[in-house]
Amino acid sequence: MPQGIPLRINIAAHFLDGPASAHPQRIAIAGEGPAFTYAQLAELSQRAAGAFAASGARPGDRVLIVLPDSADFIAAFFGAARTGAIPVPVNPQSRRADYEHYLADTGARIAVVHHAALAEFSRAAKAAPDCRVFLCGDAPNDALSARIDRWTEALSSASLAAGVHDTSAGDAAFILYTSGSGGRPKGAVHAHKDMLVCAENYAQRVLGLWSDDVMFSVSKLFFAYGLGNGMYFPFSVGATTILDPERPRADRALEIVARNRPTVFFSVPTFYAALLAQAEKTHADFSSVRLAVSAGEPLPAEIFERFRSRFGIEILDGIGSTEMLHIFISSRPGRARPGSCGVPVPGYEAKIVDEAGAELSAGEIGNLLVRGESAFAEYWGIPELTARTKRSGWVLTGDKFLRDLDGYFHYCGRADDMMKVSGMWVSPGEVENALLGHPHVAEAAVVAEYDQDGLARPVAYVVLRASATADVRSAHDLREFVHAKLAGYKCPHEIRFISELPKTATGKIQRFLLRDRARDAGARPSPS
Repeated sequence: MPQGIPLRINIAAHFLDGPASAHPQRIAIAGEGPAFTYAQLAELSQRAAGAFAASGARPGDRVLIVLPDSADFIAAFFGAARTGAIPVPVNPQSRRADYEHYLADTGARIAVVHHAALAEFSRAAKAAPDCRVFLCGDAPNDALSARIDRWTEALSSASLAAGVHDTSAGDAAFILYTSGSGGRPKGAVHAHKDMLVCAENYAQRVLGLWSDDVMFSVSKLFFAYGLGNGMYFPFSVGATTILDPERPRADRALEIVARNRPTVFFSVPTFYAALLAQAEKTHADFSSVRLAVSAGEPLPAEIFERFRSRFGIEILDGIGSTEMLHIFISSRPGRARPGSCGVPVPGYEAKIVDEAGAELSAGEIGNLLVRGESAFAEYWGIPELTARTKRSGWVLTGDKFLRDLDGYFHYCGRADDMMKVSGMWVSPGEVENALLGHPHVAEAAVVAEYDQDGLARPVAYVVLRASATADVRSAHDLREFVHAKLAGYKCPHEIRFISELPKTATGKIQRFLLRDRARDAGARPSPS
């Protein structure tokens, strides 16, 4: 057990009851909805716990949370944990097939569902007759009406008498689903201690968060990255979080930053690019922000440089995962290097190995393994995948990395995104960064396509800015631009223009869909 973490701990008591007792009138939630003090939020979570208990929730039961970022989300999450149940937040903009998967996979006995998601959710829930539904907001009666409780009414009538269920630091606390950038989402089970580990190691020892900070995360709470940024990081130091229930938009984010004046800003690379594009069209004020953080995917050096030039802020890039809960390799304030995600966060170890498991030297590309106390316990219901991913305390990330002579880590691509061209490794990220250096390129993704002989060749999918000229649209200009920056074998064999890149709800590019598109266009898949 990590030093300083009690053997008996419950995240609801630690992250809500503790701050509510120490500073009850301090603002916990600001933003687009009503503000909540820590005392008000703790009481709301107590009422949620009472509502769940009255509905028969037992320790270990899974509680599906289908809510936008809001006080209700946080109350439901900690309310479930308070009873010893296991909260499972999922994307409230999912579709029927996703909800069917979440319900069947978790066997959830309770779901808290936002009214905007009810139409899709109710179609899926017909196959889960034992799941009780709390409806947040107004919606017409439907086929689930006999199984629906109104969330507001349930909270108002709930008892506040129940205490916090006695849980140990290693007990299962919550389940987070992977983003699905590589296919079907998997549920990663995390223990009560894991949030405390991430808050101490990253939020406090790397970012130096404190009680006067105001934090705004574009990434949502159902995502592991956003859950830390927007909930337990600020609560760990008694700070304020800004919540926005709407789908992320660059123009809206700039308005929220200007209106609410956050000091710490969290986003993903694709959204930083969107912010820069929006800033070209309207006033953008980041003067309140002292720290800007990026994760979810590697931050291209070009985006780093453009953001620093425009706003005078260096973006701290980092890599984390749902399996490790949050960031485990990170840039440091004042020492960020474009194109690198930094060095291991205190409390974590990282190494790069070859296919046989032997550790590689500086400059060699290999598989990244990480070890730390916030590692997931298991994939829910998939023991064979857990065994392949967790090996002697190390977690196989599925990412290809290299470490330079100064110890800085550089992302080279997902293991299944890397390609060998003319016998040499090509990193999609390197080629994408070269493309992003062109003034008319907004986004780019590079995947492997295979010719009739089964040989790989890089193919680029490019989204152009609205200002792009006709000569760029011919692709010749782009190919020449990249050839001037990269060795010939790394350059895209073909550039294909598309209106948007396929992404997960958390902003990650779904390269496997682009590989499928390349194959459907007549390419032959790589032989095994």
